[in-house]
Amino acid sequence: MTTHDYTDPVPQRATKKKRPLRTAVLVLLGVVLALAALLAGYLISLAIAFETKTNTIEPAFPDSSTRPERTAAAEGAMNILLMGSDARPEASEDGFTDSRSDTMMLVHIPADRENVYVMSILRDTWTDIPGHGENKINAAISLGGVPLVVQTVENMFDAPVDHVMIVDFEGFKGLTDALGGVTVDNPIAFESEGTEGEFFEQGPVTLDGESALKFVRERKAFSDGDFQRVQNQQLFIKGIMSELLSAETFTNPVKLSRVVNEISPYLSVDADFGALTAGSLALGMWQVRSEDVVFFTLPNLGVGTSPDGQSIVVKDEEAIARIAEALDQGTLGEYVDNTSAG
Repeated sequence: MTTHDYTDPVPQRATKKKRPLRTAVLVLLGVVLALAALLAGYLISLAIAFETKTNTIEPAFPDSSTRPERTAAAEGAMNILLMGSDARPEASEDGFTDSRSDTMMLVHIPADRENVYVMSILRDTWTDIPGHGENKINAAISLGGVPLVVQTVENMFDAPVDHVMIVDFEGFKGLTDALGGVTVDNPIAFESEGTEGEFFEQGPVTLDGESALKFVRERKAFSDGDFQRVQNQQLFIKGIMSELLSAETFTNPVKLSRVVNEISPYLSVDADFGALTAGSLALGMWQVRSEDVVFFTLPNLGVGTSPDGQSIVVKDEEAIARIAEALDQGTLGEYVDNTSAG
């Protein structure tokens, strides 16, 4: 036995080299892929609900030869004609429906998608309806269906309508409840008409589904009738958008899914406004909050009487010409700001 027999090291078995970083990356990648799969599945389910439950307006637009073209200055902007009705629209082959468009709004979304401008058009506005002469604007749908409404609005502003959306007021009930209620700042205390009338106090009021319907429908309780009703509808829609655009709704898959499923059956849209278009629009507007949504009413010269004795709202032709120019130049925001400042 030599000295080396005691001093030589004992041979060690080879061990695998640990790679903690690679393991962590693989685990993280797996989590990300799983979350992506869940998100994709969730978005697909929302898209399917929207596509299968909404109604399609066919036809929704007039002949292309009658329609204005978008100017280069307004390229990328979007105009949506939003109509509300007390009855779910049943479109026939020629585009007629059984109900009048009691609520009409032109929603303008600029190319930068940083704001939304919602312009209410009073239903008794006296205007030219192509092929039928002058009449109240809400008569257009009974005279020629949705395409005639679009043509009437396009002629008024010399600007194209990109999409059409009709909401049955009954849908507001389920939507409001799905959001957990909608709060509005009611400017005038009033009691809705009917045997089941409800009193709405002045100031902040949180509406449930049934109350929301009474709030947006009522006009007989006001001395100025439809004028105040339109303002109340604007307040309600702004309250809805405040809830929809809140982080609480966007980060709550269950709540968002309920919203889509509740409103879709009461929503009718043109054939091109599918889930892909809606999703793309929502993605482009992800930074928009309720304070970025501006409501105003088409200027008018007050109430008058038509040649055949009807009570009508008289258009402000000069103001309409300025709005038409602003839509052409992509400067509607500037018009609204200047009008508010004035």
